[in-house]
Amino acid sequence: MTAPIPRDIPDLPPIPGHVVLTPTVVPARAVLIPARRRPVAVFRGLVALLALTGVAIELLAGGAPTTALSHFTIQSGILLALVMLASARCAWSAHHPLPGALTGAALFYVVAAGLVHHLLLAHASSPFAAQDATGTAWQTAATHILHTAVPVAAILDWLLLTPAGRLHLRQTPVWLLYPLAYLAFSLARGELLGPGSQNRYLYPFLDVAQHGYKIVLGNALLVGLALYALAVLLVALDHIRPDPLRRPR
Repeated sequence: MTAPIPRDIPDLPPIPGHVVLTPTVVPARAVLIPARRRPVAVFRGLVALLALTGVAIELLAGGAPTTALSHFTIQSGILLALVMLASARCAWSAHHPLPGALTGAALFYVVAAGLVHHLLLAHASSPFAAQDATGTAWQTAATHILHTAVPVAAILDWLLLTPAGRLHLRQTPVWLLYPLAYLAFSLARGELLGPGSQNRYLYPFLDVAQHGYKIVLGNALLVGLALYALAVLLVALDHIRPDPLRRPR
């Protein structure tokens, strides 16, 4: 006969030199193979082409190329075009998508540029509205492309073709580093060009020669707070909007 099995078996002592592995969490992207999304790639390629078209028109019809490239709108349009081209390649070749922090930053910058244009520079009741907003037909076309069509296309890509919940609040302070650097660039550029130079300050609310540093820095602070609120709003909407890529069971 065999001895009865005891009800309580004491814990065995650990084996000397044996390393106990802690449980790990495997991210979903490590086990899920992304699928080809060629219609998405085509749409993002068209968005990139639209942004580059607006930039090209502005460079060719907007005077000196160095002045055009100094605009926040042109820089954000180029960044969005590059991000869209890279995202199109990922969707076409079934690669993992770009980080949400990068795609969210590109979206944030073009939307911010569009809102600043429509609310501060083109709105009739704004104190910074351009009094002589006349320009050639090409310049008008570039303005509408970069400040209206491109932001709308980027928002549609975000809402309809991008997974939800990829933006986070910790990313918003990093997004504001570029507008802060652009403020420093704009003020330094104005000092280097000197009084009397054409297009010394590209945005009226940053015109130190007309308003002085105290008012300009105050304007920059208000615009910065508004941009931070916009970034937080984008993050909040990203977490409450429906996920267009979630498949029903």
